[in-house]
Amino acid sequence: MARRNDRQKHDAPKGDHGKADRRKPDHHKPDALGPSQRQLRVAEEVRHALSAVFTRETFHDPDLHDLHVTVTEVRASPDLKHMTAFVSGLGRDLTKEQFAGLRRVSPFLKRQVAAAVRLKFAPDLHFQPDTALDYAMKIDAVLKRPEVQRDLGPAPKPAEDDAAG
Repeated sequence: MARRNDRQKHDAPKGDHGKADRRKPDHHKPDALGPSQRQLRVAEEVRHALSAVFTRETFHDPDLHDLHVTVTEVRASPDLKHMTAFVSGLGRDLTKEQFAGLRRVSPFLKRQVAAAVRLKFAPDLHFQPDTALDYAMKIDAVLKRPEVQRDLGPAPKPAEDDAAG
């Protein structure tokens, strides 16, 4: 028996003396459940900074002249070096030319965001159309259809005989 215990001691990793594994969890690994709290916080700060720039700046690009942009959401990469901004126009969808114009002014927007949000690296900005409102309108239209309303109608009430008994 003594030899077996000696062998176990020598085969065990250093620092492991039969105690439970007390290593701290690795918080730097990407989480499959979603973005980290820091990613969410930084993305929201970038969204506010971009919204402020779009509110106060007039762009000289012909495709962006008199363009009113709403930044609905910003998603951050795990390393915070890339931000995807979901944008929509007020009252109408943005055209391909307007997205091309946003790509052309992205270095200017990157500098403005870097000045407003304190980060180690200024994130590269990418723009995508926001389709959440269109999707919500489709779902709303489906829910208002008569056959769906029939299925979603009120549940039948239980008989009073069951309640008395």
